[in-house]
This record gives sequence, C-alpha cells and structure tokens, in this order.
Amino acid sequence: MSELAPAYGAYLRRDRRRSAHTVRAYEATANRLIAFLAQHWGGAVDRAALARVSASDLRAYLAHRRSGGLGGDLSNASAARELSAVRGFLEWANGEGAAPRLSGPRVKKGVPRPISPDEAWALAEEVAEGARHEWVGARDWAVLLLLYGAGLRIGEAIALTGAVIPLGETIVVIGKRDKTRIVPLLPPVREAIEAYLAQCPWPLAPGAPLFRGVRGGALSPGIVRAGVRAARGRLGLSERTTPHALRHSFATHLLGRGADLRALQELLGHASLSSTQVYTAVDAAHLLDVYRAAHPRS
Repeated sequence: MSELAPAYGAYLRRDRRRSAHTVRAYEATANRLIAFLAQHWGGAVDRAALARVSASDLRAYLAHRRSGGLGGDLSNASAARELSAVRGFLEWANGEGAAPRLSGPRVKKGVPRPISPDEAWALAEEVAEGARHEWVGARDWAVLLLLYGAGLRIGEAIALTGAVIPLGETIVVIGKRDKTRIVPLLPPVREAIEAYLAQCPWPLAPGAPLFRGVRGGALSPGIVRAGVRAARGRLGLSERTTPHALRHSFATHLLGRGADLRALQELLGHASLSSTQVYTAVDAAHLLDVYRAAHPRS
C-alpha cells in the first residue's frame, strides 16, 4: 500500500489541525484515488505520477465512484466532496495548482431546518426526564441547553473540561481547527450546568471532561443523539430534530430577533460569513410560511 495517503493524513493532522474524522475521510479518499489510478494506468502510483493526473483521469475516477466502484454509488453532494478532497491531496503532493481544473457536480444547497423555541425546550425536558439517573438527566439537560442556548456544536459541548469552572458570564469554546471563541452563558444555561455539577458523582478536575458517561468516561456524542432520537419519537417531532438542529434554531431565532450577522458569525464560530448567511434564507422562509398561513390574499 502507498505511503502517500498516511503522509497526507499526518500533514492534515499536524499542520492543518483537522479533526480525526476528517483525517480518516481524506486518507480514505487518497487511498481510493491511488488504487484507481494504479488500475487505470496499469502501474505503481507515486508522487511524480500524481503530477500528471489530468481532468479526464478525474472524470474517469468520479464516474467509477458514482457507478459503485470502490464502494461508491455517490450522490451529487458526496461526489462534490470527493472531488474537493482529491484536489487537496493532489495539491499537497505537488503544490498549489497541481490539481487539474474540473467542475464538480451541481449541489442544491439545503437550508437548515430549525425547530420552534417551545419544541426545543420540550425536547430537552423529554430527554432529561427519560434518563435512568437523576444526575444523567441533569447532564443531558445542560448539554442540550448549551446547543440551543449558546449555539455550540455537540462536539464542542462534549469537549468542555473542568477548566470552565467556576462558571462566569461567558465560556471559552474550542471549535473547528482549534479556533477559540468566547460564548455568553445565559442564566438558564449556566444554572443547568451548575445543577449538573452539583449532582455529578465523578470528580471534575480542570483537565477532565466536564460531561461524563455513566461509567465516568467522557460523554459520547452518540449517547446524546440516541437520547434525542428517542425523545423526538415520543413527542412526535420530525426526524430533522437532531442535536445539531438546536444549534440551527439558536442561530435562526437570534437572527429573527435582529441579531447582527457578523456577531452571529462570531457566536457560531464560522470561518466565513457565507456560512452564517444561510440563516437569512431560513428566516426569510419562515416569514414566507407565516405570510402564506395568515395573509388573506395568500
């Protein structure tokens, strides 16, 4: 097996500070491309060989992937992500501009689906009340309020440590690519975390995970997702009601109440304003729904 993919993964991990999930995905793409080119060209693929990859080679690779080859059968969105990962690998191997120009498939941009404030609150309550232990219910309530009341990603909430104690009016959050931001803590969110801390049976050292599993280890995001999945079923909420939907709802509701787009970008930890601007479409869609339901001429 080629050493290029592991070397690329090491670069992403060390120099680009990409997450473990991203590194695994990009390494897998690199391995798939190398395996395809070895068969396509009929020979070994090294760094020098990658320099002669053409647009037609990439079209053949994507066609092979989309037809089911190499574990493929890709949607347009997945094919676009695959092409982006391939470009990054080729430019790492042979410098900026090494990847041939090739337009990816068109992807229809989806709009985040928020839930109402009442639904967000009811969901968090249902998850907390469904917990087997009282302290676990307090933990789940605190985590979900961080998503809805502070706009954290689930991974950011789970990654918090005892260093945030004692709680103040803000907390420091480490987001994607280790980007640090300061997030205000609303009183209900702070009170929820403090209630959890008062009941948690595990010691909370500064470097230890803030949110614990029932055996004392770091809480898994999968546990939170499973709790939300069960609760939304009991409440009859849409399958789109996920932990991440709470973050979408935080952003949409703030924007609807007049929040500045730049300030919202900072709160969410978005690298570019374009990522935040999607919520203007969400708010406009909500207003249109209200108009259609209420206007006598709609």
